[in-house]
Amino acid sequence: MKRQVVLYLGMSLDGYLADLHGGVDWMVGENPEYLGDLGYAQFLQQVDTILMGGTTYHQVTEELSPGEWPYPGLHCHVFTHREAVNQEGITFHCGDAGEVVRELLARPGKDIWVCGGADLAGQLLQRGLIDRFQISILPVLLGGGIPLFQGGFSTIPLALAETKAENGIVELTYLRRGNAPQTKPME
Repeated sequence: MKRQVVLYLGMSLDGYLADLHGGVDWMVGENPEYLGDLGYAQFLQQVDTILMGGTTYHQVTEELSPGEWPYPGLHCHVFTHREAVNQEGITFHCGDAGEVVRELLARPGKDIWVCGGADLAGQLLQRGLIDRFQISILPVLLGGGIPLFQGGFSTIPLALAETKAENGIVELTYLRRGNAPQTKPME
């Protein structure tokens, strides 16, 4: 089966990836102590590559999981404007994200996860390189922050492939039209 590029992330009901200060501590369901994962562990089994921007990388390594890389066994490509030294399993890029993704798609492997942020997602949308959108809508209105979709791309027709709801979080999975299986009813 052909590798897909999957935009898999969470956002507020009003469309923000992060609050006005870049924070994501609001990304919890109705019950903050709930231990379900809405299929996250299963999703990780479907990917072998992660793409993220430099800000997301910094947030993961300095704030969310300092001292321990949370994605062992997955190769990470970080797109940044800063100079950085490649590490085991992590490659830094200063060039065109689209070119790197096309090279990755030409290789055999599992799906490719676009983990964040909005700038990287926008670059890949402009180049028509996102195949699947798995977006978790969190039960919060932020009123401002970093929007997921910042425009600058042509209309992309989508087909709903799946919906899930757990702990007040709704996950919507859309495929580019023409790649979509039969829609599943909401559970």
